[in-house]
Amino acid sequence: SGLFRRLQEGIYFPDQKIVVGDVEMPIVILGDPAYPLMPWLMKPYTGALDSDKELFNYRLSKCRMVVECAFGRLKGRWRSLLTRSDLSETNIPIVIAACRVLHNLCESKGETFMAGWEVEANRLAADYTQPDTRAIRRAQRDVLRIREALKTSFQTDQGN
Repeated sequence: SGLFRRLQEGIYFPDQKIVVGDVEMPIVILGDPAYPLMPWLMKPYTGALDSDKELFNYRLSKCRMVVECAFGRLKGRWRSLLTRSDLSETNIPIVIAACRVLHNLCESKGETFMAGWEVEANRLAADYTQPDTRAIRRAQRDVLRIREALKTSFQTDQGN
């Protein structure tokens, strides 16, 4: 996708980095284990895990679940967000923002949110394929350093 290409080229996020340990930390998207580990896409450790990696995975999951639940409800109420859009890239954020505002208005007014909406939205979303991971192997060394620095940071009180 165009988004994937822009993220790969490093032109999607502003160039704002912090230093964690001795590693420059870029802005990252949080992903689940199904996604490839990328410098701009942080995912949990898999396989046999020590306690430090389990703590990292737990804290990453806590952050990710808040976002996933919010998007799940948003997609459940506005199913148009589940399908391919023929809108221009300029208008898509506007449509998503409008859906978000309308959703929050419905929530604040006590409109019923049917649990089945989210279940159906998740079922439909599972049909969309993810990018081919063969093209991404080159970035692994740098991203492993980034994830290790985050893991070390998560072991401190500041990482809470």
